[in-house]
Amino acid sequence: MLKSLTFIAFVLALVMSLANRPIAAQESPVIAEIADHKVTAEELQKKEASKLLQADYKYYLAERDALDQLINDELLEMQAKREGVTVDELLKLHVVVQAQEPTEDQLRFYYEGLDTDRPFEVVRDKILETVHQVRLKKARETYLASLRSQFGVLIELPPPSAHVEIAGAPRLGPENAPVQLVEFADYECPYCQKVHFELTKLREKMGDRVALVYKDFPLPQHPLAEKAAEAARCADAQGKFWQFHDALFENRHLQIADLKQEARALNLDPVRFDQCLDSGEKTEAVKKDFSEGQRLGLSGTPSLFANGHFLTGAVNYAKLQEMVEQELASPSTPQRAAVLTPSKDATQR
Repeated sequence: MLKSLTFIAFVLALVMSLANRPIAAQESPVIAEIADHKVTAEELQKKEASKLLQADYKYYLAERDALDQLINDELLEMQAKREGVTVDELLKLHVVVQAQEPTEDQLRFYYEGLDTDRPFEVVRDKILETVHQVRLKKARETYLASLRSQFGVLIELPPPSAHVEIAGAPRLGPENAPVQLVEFADYECPYCQKVHFELTKLREKMGDRVALVYKDFPLPQHPLAEKAAEAARCADAQGKFWQFHDALFENRHLQIADLKQEARALNLDPVRFDQCLDSGEKTEAVKKDFSEGQRLGLSGTPSLFANGHFLTGAVNYAKLQEMVEQELASPSTPQRAAVLTPSKDATQR
């Protein structure tokens, strides 16, 4: 049965990826001809990424939801057969019993957080049902996660990919790391701040198998982000990009005075740093990264590319780990140069 599940997941992944996006390890198919020029799918993805990447990603998320549902259904059926019960009986045995009923004190505590002037007695049953459903959902997710671990599930459905320029971008980790993880981020973005800690944890666990490349994408609604990005580049000019980068995400102090104080805390040359920041010396470099993000059609941060494969939003550690492990297991990983432009002058710590 395990082989059956793995085969189903593999076939679905293969069909979807071949049908909807080019694979770096294969020759890109010709999709149009203009006189003697043959337009390939790879060329279309590269030149029109701003129109295609987000649409492809939405489709990928729908694919992934469907695949996860298929896998969950298969796992429950397999385990039910193993225990000699129906799926409903299995869920009662391993899920329903784990979703304990809330106490009266817990219900009243929940009620106090509601924006309502209706008496507790009137809304009690509705609160009870809400809390019960939340606990059932968590218990089911925990049980399914245990089944995935027990049977072994390998996701081979790749996210959409895009060509990403990384020449000159700061890199933490070796240039020949199997997984090159490019992050477009904004120092004022709260989701980027959360992902920063997840990426740190990922690097600690994966070591030199993963290199992190940083690209600036300061969003217009964040007035402090662009100058913070310039400050990090000014620190880079003195060899301390990653120390400054980490400090910005961890202490969240982004006013000009704070940026200069952080430079002094890192023992940077204060005169050189202040002149770099005040003169706007790094403005064009930040705008170049931002333009690259626009070319890719990015609309928010953080936006991540693992060997060119796209992922966005406030992703958690489990999602990052899955993405990296999927790349490490991919036969096409050695060909990542097809979607990434290596940097000869990338900054390392």
